[in-house]
Amino acid sequence: MADYQEAPLATRPKTLDPNEYFNLSPEYRRAEEARAALRANLKRQYQMQLNNPHRKELIEDPALTRWVYARANPYPHFRATNKTSLLGAMFGVFPLFFFYYVFKTDRDRREQHIKDGTLERKFSLSS
Repeated sequence: MADYQEAPLATRPKTLDPNEYFNLSPEYRRAEEARAALRANLKRQYQMQLNNPHRKELIEDPALTRWVYARANPYPHFRATNKTSLLGAMFGVFPLFFFYYVFKTDRDRREQHIKDGTLERKFSLSS
């Protein structure tokens, strides 16, 4: 860690920040160790269920169940942000105005040519 040099356009990772890594209070370290122990215990229980050769039932992963539920029901969990609003405008509203402008100007140009009598009609069936 001593020879780590920061990139000019990136921030230092939290794990390499000396203020976050070395100057931790004992309570914070105990809380981190308790969380790590809980994660390790849950992982061990899941691995034991997964590798049980006599299992007959399906193993449920709660995180996967939550993810599938959130993917199947996106609207209760949707939150409008600047990014989603911009994307909604870009793909929902702007194309309507763009195509309206294109079709309207083309129709106006064609009508003007018809009024002036300068429209060259290709593939005319009457002549």
